[in-house]
Amino acid sequence: MASEQHRFVPGVGRIIQCDDCAQEGADWLAAQDSRFGLALELTGPLPLRRKPEGFSELLSAIVSQQVSVASANAIWKRMEDAKLTGPRKIQWASDEDLRAAGLSRQKIRYARALAEARIDFKALRTASDAEVIATLIEVPGIGVWTAEIYAMFSLGRADVFAHGDLALQEAARVLFDLPARPKEREMRQIAEAWSPWRSVAARILWAYYRVAKDREGIR
Repeated sequence: MASEQHRFVPGVGRIIQCDDCAQEGADWLAAQDSRFGLALELTGPLPLRRKPEGFSELLSAIVSQQVSVASANAIWKRMEDAKLTGPRKIQWASDEDLRAAGLSRQKIRYARALAEARIDFKALRTASDAEVIATLIEVPGIGVWTAEIYAMFSLGRADVFAHGDLALQEAARVLFDLPARPKEREMRQIAEAWSPWRSVAARILWAYYRVAKDREGIR
């Protein structure tokens, strides 16, 4: 098990870096609200879902926007084969090169904006959650949801939640027997009770959503 020192960064908070970290958060949430415990009985152990940090991860997120998983994977494979996954390569590539890999005109613009932003990814490790999100959403093509996902899974932040995520909202409606799917503002208020483990709450709700979708035919 990772030590407490490794799981807590001063000025930042808890960092989820191993299965034990996620389990600690899940146990805390289940103790606070038994409905999380019921959800965990249905979902089983939570996936860690840690992702790499850096430029390529955000570029991959841009590539994945508004296309199917299969299409995104195919485009990304072409970009990897063409060695177009780093900022300098994007800056040096022609529009024709990027189109040949499968990027639309808009995504070419977003990819170039990301390359030109020169984000200090190392500095993000010690920035606050709010600073991380504010830095990332300055880049065209990166919205709040993408920034929150990066903070959760690339940086391992334990207390970030994607309040606008429809699957999280719908899972919360079903699990907590709400009269309607909570909008982003209400979801933000509800999730306050899950601090300092909101990222783990999101993991539980995403996993529970898949179970609820199968059971109730949710779309």
